This record gives sequence, C-alpha cells and structure tokens, in this order.
Amino acid sequence: MSTPSHAETLLIEGPDALAFAQAQFSSNVQSLAVGAWQFSAWLNAQGRVRALFHLARLDEQRLLLLLRGGEAKALGEALRRYVFRNRLTLQASPWQVPGTAAALPLHALHIETDGIVLGCGTHSLRLDTNGEGDEAWRRPQLQLGWPWLPSSTFDHLLPPALSLHRLQAVAIDKGCYPGQEIVARLHWRGGHKRHLCNVRLTRSAISGDILHHESDEIGVLLDVIDDGNGIDALAVLSDEATSTMTENTILHLDDELALCMQHRWEN
Repeated sequence: MSTPSHAETLLIEGPDALAFAQAQFSSNVQSLAVGAWQFSAWLNAQGRVRALFHLARLDEQRLLLLLRGGEAKALGEALRRYVFRNRLTLQASPWQVPGTAAALPLHALHIETDGIVLGCGTHSLRLDTNGEGDEAWRRPQLQLGWPWLPSSTFDHLLPPALSLHRLQAVAIDKGCYPGQEIVARLHWRGGHKRHLCNVRLTRSAISGDILHHESDEIGVLLDVIDDGNGIDALAVLSDEATSTMTENTILHLDDELALCMQHRWEN
C-alpha cells in the first residue's frame, strides 16, 4: 500500500495565535469554535497550495494543525518568517500517528489524556504519541475526496483542483491572506481546467506520479490505496481528459496504466 508513513502536527500557541492564523490561512479561522476543527490551507502568493491541513482549536490560545502531507518542522520554519510582533510560538507537536477511532460528528474535537480525536462523520482520526496507528481511515477519506498531498505537488496545485471550496477550506469574503486575490478571481470568473477525481487503477502506482495520455501530461496522483481489494486513488485530472468520461468509464494511459472513473468533484 502506498501510504503516508505518519501525519505530523504543528502547534500554534499564544495570545495572537488566532489572529495570525486568520491572516495567513485560507479558511475563516475566526469562526472556528473551541473544541472544533475545520479544513484549511496555506497558499503562496500565486494562490497555489503550500500546505493542506485539519485546523483544530484546542482552547482560546492554541491551534493544532494536522498536516495532510509535509513536515511540521519545515512548515513551522516557513510560517515563522511572518510572525513579526505577534505573540505566539510555532512548534512541531508530539501527536503524529493517525489511527481510526469510533465515529464522532464531522468537525467535532475531543481531547483525551493521551491523545486527540477529530470527528470525521463516519469515523474519527485519533492522534497519539505511541507510534502505533492503523490505516482504516484512509479509504473512507479517499471516498469523501479529502486529499493527501505528496511533497512533489506543494506550490503547484490551485484550490479548485483540490476541491477546497467544497471542503470550506478557502473563504472568499474574510479579508486578505496570501493568494486571496487568485482564490477570489477563480471563484467568480471560473476557468480552472483541472479537478479532483476518485479513480480505480489497473496496476499499482505511487503517490505523486504524473499521468500521461498519448504523451500529454493530464494529471497527477495524490493518495493511492493498494490493499488487495482494488487500487483506488485520488487524482487531479485535466478537464480535457475527463470531459467525455462518466462514472466507470475507463481511460487508457501511457505506461500500460488505465484508470476507471469513480467520481469527479466540480469544486
């Protein structure tokens, strides 16, 4: 199974943690209640996704980022350049192992003595420090269209390609943040030509693999699950390649690879 080895977390703590996150991240952080989480992202000036994460509000002055790809230390160092006079600290936290827990409502947050549980509707993600997790959460999240980003895609994909509007990970009307003008322009004018798809592959592949059809690049694989029950993946695919495809249509790619469309998200 092609899988992230672990899920790293970053803690933002201090009196200005919420205001800092509101100014840097693409979601409406000010609306996030204590004891809840939301999807969010950090974009570059061109509006491309540098990091995607669950953003959990632990208390009035602490935010926890569960990264969906990437390293917490590197993200913390990059964000630290924008702290200026904000009263806060950024540090990688010890909760790094994703495991599956009993279902909690979507966006619910439960803090335990030895870990943190994020409600995902049909299941929950449990974070702890003991180094033991499981991967039962991966397939339902793939089917929900919750992307996991290989490092090769950082700073390359725009929010519509990852269906971040659907996940409420980007806000149009909350004020300025890096990439906000691009997000607003794409939202109001449209025109983005790549979208997130759930596909089934005919052979094993690796997250981050570039997909080609008749020598043309048509997309990239994100998360890939190969567990003996079929090879499922999330992929960002060009509209040109998928415009005539419906669910269960097979597209033959280069390198003796084919994919079967399961679902395509419009936004």
